[in-house]
Amino acid sequence: MTHTATQPTLDAPLHGARGFDELPRLMGLMTGDEKHGPAATSTLDALWVLYDRVLRVSPATADAPDRDRFLLSKGHGPMAYYAVLAAKGFFPVDWLPGFGSYDSPLGHHPDRMLVPGVEIGSGSLGHGLPLAVGTALGLRAQGRTGPAVWVLIGDAELDEGSNHEALAYAGATGLDRLHALVVDNSSATHGWRGGIASRFEAAGWSATTVDGRDHAALHEAYRAPHPGRPHAVVARVEPKNATVTAPSRRAA
Repeated sequence: MTHTATQPTLDAPLHGARGFDELPRLMGLMTGDEKHGPAATSTLDALWVLYDRVLRVSPATADAPDRDRFLLSKGHGPMAYYAVLAAKGFFPVDWLPGFGSYDSPLGHHPDRMLVPGVEIGSGSLGHGLPLAVGTALGLRAQGRTGPAVWVLIGDAELDEGSNHEALAYAGATGLDRLHALVVDNSSATHGWRGGIASRFEAAGWSATTVDGRDHAALHEAYRAPHPGRPHAVVARVEPKNATVTAPSRRAA
């Protein structure tokens, strides 16, 4: 008798056994120097909502051609990223205490060759958005209209000129499967008159600004329709080194 293997589905985002409330414990397992704590904690809520409710990718479909892609450009603060990936089952939780050690796959910057679920090696600021534009273009060239491409960048990364070339090109070419998640913790040197979202809108993007600790607002912004245009979500969080928002604001 012939048995047909069941193929993993990409129809829905991944819902794992570990929930958001467990993420602080998972992050606490990662100790040592050079953790870039504020860079990590500023992204925690935005990353969780994206992986829990939006992205169509799982450990079983991490190499599927039609999976959604997530690129972490803000690679110098990967602790929240690692915690979310572990919570979703991409790698064992017992990898986390080895974070940053010589023989650990979990380096201070994520490595796509070592960490399951990671799409790019990152940390050199200003590279993630151009890589995401190239990824979206490649998928378009292959005729793959289903996969979404998401890239998380920090507000200070917008000091890098490469981002502005990328966002101008994406807007002009209507890369509507491209999504930029900008976590704004007031680290940028100059900022933008009218806010970060206005910079994307001027280049032809759909853009919105939300509370980066409000899960319902994040989810609504992630799912907003943007036909014919790339989409940017600016997630405002507390300024760098400030006290984090109370958990009650994180309710779905």
